Amino acid sequence: MPFGRRRNRIDRSLRERGVPPEPQQRVREVAATSGPWDEADAPDDGLPRIDLGAIRLPALPGMDLRVELNQQQKVIAATLRHGESLLQVSAFAAPRATDIWDDVRAELARSASGQGASLREVEGPFGIELAGTMMAPVPAQPGQPAPQPVRRAARFFGVDGPRWFLRGLLTGPVIDDAQAEQAPLETAFRGIVVVRGTEPMPVREPLPLTLPAQAAAQLVAQQQAAQQQAAQQQAAQQQAAPQPVERPGGDQA
Repeated sequence: MPFGRRRNRIDRSLRERGVPPEPQQRVREVAATSGPWDEADAPDDGLPRIDLGAIRLPALPGMDLRVELNQQQKVIAATLRHGESLLQVSAFAAPRATDIWDDVRAELARSASGQGASLREVEGPFGIELAGTMMAPVPAQPGQPAPQPVRRAARFFGVDGPRWFLRGLLTGPVIDDAQAEQAPLETAFRGIVVVRGTEPMPVREPLPLTLPAQAAAQLVAQQQAAQQQAAQQQAAQQQAAPQPVERPGGDQA
């Protein structure tokens, strides 16, 4: 069940006696939930989780993790792969007393429709979600032109928590049994723990994500290896290029 809000109640008998109510502040209360979780309500389920700073992702068997980096090499999203399906997860700062999934969902629908997607609102395991298909890029092979995008099944999840908002994008092949393949990724999304922190942040600003030390070292090593490989390929291409031949009199052919 998604997180919800509680309406403040004023003692009606006090109002009837003409006693002014005490000043009240709208506070969003966390309702009973089966996940995703806030850090304060994280379950003691013994499930191993990968600590990425603002989110802790369940480490479930048969899943691979990769992270999305911006130009400043900062982690902005995490993606879990299971079979041919992917679950991309992002966490954002949210208001204290209001939810934002309704607005975010409308913006996602407008943006996706302009890019060839076909999405509609449906009731899902985490409340209302966007489900349908969208165009997704296909990685190009080395030395080959980028292939045409392909249509994939897509589902956008949104969960409003206490001062945070968690978004998930689940994509996979358009097949009849897609739900069976995506079920483990739904389980992973449900098991996420969000660590909001106490510092004030602008609404919708991404919560800071970090890499575990071992994963960060592996990423640096991969980047260095890729740079070295690119340099070697460039050097090999320069050596293989035909050299100009000098002719008598200083002319070149």
